[in-house]
Parts: sequence; C-alpha cells; structure tokens
Amino acid sequence: MNIKFVARKILASFLTLLAITFVNFAIFRMVPGDPIRMMFKDPRVSIEDIEAMKVKYGLDKPMMGQYINYMKNLAKGELGISFWQKKPVGKVIAERIPRTLGLIGLSLFLAVVIGTILGAVAGWKGGSKTDSAIMGISMTLYSVPSFAFGILLMLAFAYHFAIFPLGGIETPASGFTGIRKIFDIARHMVLPSFSIVLWYIGQYILITRSSMKDVLSQPYIVTARAKGVRERRILTRHALRNAFLPLITITGVNIAFMTGGIIEAETVFSWPGLGRLFYDAVMKRDYPLLQGCFLVFAVAVVILNFAVDLLYTRIDPRVRINGEAVNEG
Repeated sequence: MNIKFVARKILASFLTLLAITFVNFAIFRMVPGDPIRMMFKDPRVSIEDIEAMKVKYGLDKPMMGQYINYMKNLAKGELGISFWQKKPVGKVIAERIPRTLGLIGLSLFLAVVIGTILGAVAGWKGGSKTDSAIMGISMTLYSVPSFAFGILLMLAFAYHFAIFPLGGIETPASGFTGIRKIFDIARHMVLPSFSIVLWYIGQYILITRSSMKDVLSQPYIVTARAKGVRERRILTRHALRNAFLPLITITGVNIAFMTGGIIEAETVFSWPGLGRLFYDAVMKRDYPLLQGCFLVFAVAVVILNFAVDLLYTRIDPRVRINGEAVNEG
C-alpha cells in the first residue's frame, strides 16, 4: 500500500470532518423555532425563566462563542446535554445505535444478495424478455421512495392481513424473554427492513447489469468462449468476479448514505433507532441531539468512504492515483 496515498486520504478525511463540524453547528440553528420556548409547555412561563435556561445551555452567547464552546466540548469527547431528554447526547445516541445497525445490516445484506443476483441474470441475458422484465422491476423500485414502500407494506401486511406488527421494536407488555423476545423483535423488523430493501434492490440491479454487460464485452471473455469454455464457468469464474468491483464502492457508500432511508423507515414504523431519534430531535429543535446524530452519520460517511478507497485499491491492482500505482511501496 502506497503510504503517500494513505496519508493524503487521511488528511482529506480530517479536513472534511473539520468542515462538517461547522456545517453541523450552523445548519440546525437556521431552523425556525425557539428550542427553549419549546421546552416549556406552559405559555405563562416568565421571560426571566426562559433567559435563565438560555444561560444554562449557553444559548445566550453569540454564534461564534457557541461554536467555540461546541468545539472545545467536542475535543473532550462531549456532545452536550439533550434539551429534550436532559441526558448526555452520547448516552442517548449509544442506546439507539445497535437498533439502527441491526436494521441497516439486514436491509443491506438482502438488497445486495437479491439485487446482485437479478442484475447478473439481466446482464447475462441482455436483450431477452428476462432482461426486460428485470429492468422494468428495477426501474419501478428505484423510482419509488422508501417511505412509500413503508406505507404500502404497512397497509398490506400489518393492517389488512395483520401478519406483522404495525410498528415499534417489540410487543408492549408482552413479557417475552429469550428466544421468544428475539423472535418478537425479528417480526417487528421485517417491514421496516423490507421498505429499505425494495428501494436499494433497484439500484443494485442497475449497477450489476451495467457492470456485467461491460465485462462480457471484454476480450478475455471472447477468448474464453472461443476456446470452448462452458458458459457457466465463464459466468462464475470470469464475468461475476470482475463485475463485482463496482459493487464494492456503491455498497460502502450505501452503508453511509442509508441515512435517508433509515430516517423514513424508522419514522413510519416507529422503530426506536437513530433515524427516529433524528426526526424527534428536529421536531423538538434539540440542537445538541441534532448535532450529535448528524455528526455520527457524517463520520460514518467519511470513514466508510476512506475504507472503500483502501479496499478497492487492494482488490483491483490496476487502480492508479495521479499516475502512481497505489499498491507499490
């Protein structure tokens, strides 16, 4: 691995995170609404009490003063105290991360497997009725947002047929433990995960099909066929292996950019993860919690992009940066 390449990537990632902290701080303060006023349900609360709360949370200072305090706390690993939950933001987020990771992991696995298989078949059968049918399905799935899938799935399988729960992470007051509790959580996970899967399947079908058709036109595939190599062997040993390379990049990016789908799915199905927490924090103008959630998502994007760049250069030795081989030195 080229040390200069890695060093440049680390520096770029650091500068990106530095810029993110400023955007993270400023963007949510542009949202209309007074977070302190929203903390009080009683309109008779005095101006003095409101001003005292602003002093307590540091909102009485100018924007630059607030930003400096934010960066000082961030340097110490502190994300502040949630206006809404009155608890450290780091603790609130840590409670939600496992639930979101479980949803992302299941959704991405199913989307990659199903989408890759269908895309490979479409590319292999290019121009056939099978290809046309798969492409029609993928374009339809890709054009519909995940929250729409969520509502449709909820109406069909939770309301009309009542196969799965309407929402939440487990049945209230069920008293389930052990295997029964795991099964109950799994049942609640089915619909929100599939609302995300259905949208990402279309993307993976399109990418895999395009990559497969490109690989099949390469000279080494033509040579293998001329030598009489069986079609199945060409597909499994040559075409698929090279067609998977673009999927590595898009999968790494999708893990990070599933934020939008996660927020939509968790909100529709009341799944208590980071996405739902982010939505609730927006509605309550909880600046520290919003900044914490946004920072977690942003750091995930930067780290995963960095990891994908390194992984891609290891898998494909042809990759060169500025004319310099990445894997040398």
